[in-house]
Amino acid sequence: MSKSNSFPLPKTGFLRLAQIIGDAKANPPTPALIPIGRSTWWHWVKIGKAPAPIKLGPKTTAWRSEEILALVEQLAQGHAEP
Repeated sequence: MSKSNSFPLPKTGFLRLAQIIGDAKANPPTPALIPIGRSTWWHWVKIGKAPAPIKLGPKTTAWRSEEILALVEQLAQGHAEP
């Protein structure tokens, strides 16, 4: 969760789940912004600790980049409460 990511994140736009929690099987692997598992992420969404997703299509779910960046900042400061 350091500020010196190896790739720039958009300040606005959308992020898919693999961009948030990482994907070690991708080629090249996608590093995690928030290093948790898929089921933990969905639990966080359910309890309100993580932002609600936005459906972009029938099989496409994404999150607003600015909301994810704010969550990363909260987690880094230890203030992420539902």
